[in-house]
Amino acid sequence: MHCYVCAQLGKETVAIATCIVCGMALCQEHLVRADIDMWEGGYPIPRQKTSKKMPRILCHECYSALK
Repeated sequence: MHCYVCAQLGKETVAIATCIVCGMALCQEHLVRADIDMWEGGYPIPRQKTSKKMPRILCHECYSALK
């Protein structure tokens, strides 16, 4: 599988991960490894952040949306 972002730029780069949100294949240059907040609570409320964060691999677009 090749990196989607690189393919859009006309390059062929091997993907090493996929975005956990959108599923985009990503190379080392185009991925973001971030600790994302986790939420808990019943439907529809109350919701609250947990004290721990979850490590995730994201594309830059999804990372921007979540931060």
